[in-house]
Amino acid sequence: MVAQGFTVDLNKPLVFQVGHLGEAYEEWVHQPIVSKEGPRFFASDFWEFLTRTVWWAIPVIWLPVVCYFVSKSVRMGHTPYEIASMVGFGIFIWTLLEYSLHRFLFHIKTTSYWGNTAHYLLHGCHHKHPMDGLRLVFPPAATAILLVPFWNLIALFATPSTAPALFGGGLLGYVMYDCTHYYLHHGQPARGVPKDLKKYHLNHHFRIQTLGFGITSSLWDRVFRTLPPSKIVGKSI
Repeated sequence: MVAQGFTVDLNKPLVFQVGHLGEAYEEWVHQPIVSKEGPRFFASDFWEFLTRTVWWAIPVIWLPVVCYFVSKSVRMGHTPYEIASMVGFGIFIWTLLEYSLHRFLFHIKTTSYWGNTAHYLLHGCHHKHPMDGLRLVFPPAATAILLVPFWNLIALFATPSTAPALFGGGLLGYVMYDCTHYYLHHGQPARGVPKDLKKYHLNHHFRIQTLGFGITSSLWDRVFRTLPPSKIVGKSI
């Protein structure tokens, strides 16, 4: 595609090309290429490797961490009911974080070289290549870095005995989100909630990218009035 005199060559590593699109980046990145074969990001094999993650790595890596943190609160004397409540509240916190990140960070509008480049790495690549199965879940190395401020924030407001279970619940919410997100793109649900969620999310990709920011549910889209019109949501993809 030619934009502002610059041509993006899809046969070459993309990350350091897209910044040159300037103001045309927003339009370019929301013209999806529906192919299961993703593009190359970097010329370096090492950095390229870090951008690719199989979906099952998320539960394999993070569910043991969830169990470890929840067990810390158990060992501090909390009852099963209290533990379930804290984990549930942690998941609830994650759903709001999921919506907020998707709406206000992942869909931030950029025009500068480094702004476009960072956005493409963070989320733009997913809209450009929505069926790239190895870039649908968040790379574990990046997740580990982001968990540090998340833990610090929870520890700031919670007690020493409740913080681990709340953190574990939030991390469990993330695991559920990433696995759900992968399924919505590559699964084939026939009926019920999964089918509705798939239709809802693909509407966001292919019809109205400025609405429908929820992934695991439409709860916060309803609360903050970013729900797509019913006549769009109701159509099949």
